[in-house]
Amino acid sequence: MITFICYPKCSTCKKAEKFLKDNSVSYETRHIKENCPTKEELGSFVKLSNLNVDKFFNTSGLVYRSLGLKDKINNMSYDEKLELLASNGMLIKRPILVTDKDVLVGFNESKWKNII
Repeated sequence: MITFICYPKCSTCKKAEKFLKDNSVSYETRHIKENCPTKEELGSFVKLSNLNVDKFFNTSGLVYRSLGLKDKINNMSYDEKLELLASNGMLIKRPILVTDKDVLVGFNESKWKNII
């Protein structure tokens, strides 16, 4: 099963969802703000994605900027970063595409084509 974790008002999420529909991909939608991934889920997403946990932060988001995370993130531990991400879905870069074997963060059409 593919899970599409998104924020419905996000233009990138809308583009990604259109891509999934246009390619007849069966998926389950999860609203990132109403059903934020847990610390444990985020830890598994980081492992499956082979990305640094920092790549999961929505660095252009209002919450990220209002918390001044640009200056704080380098001094945080891995666990602290996961806890922070799990505390507010708006801190997480989106959309996230989760399969049994892979996790993609953000929408990159060519990478998504390889997964589906």
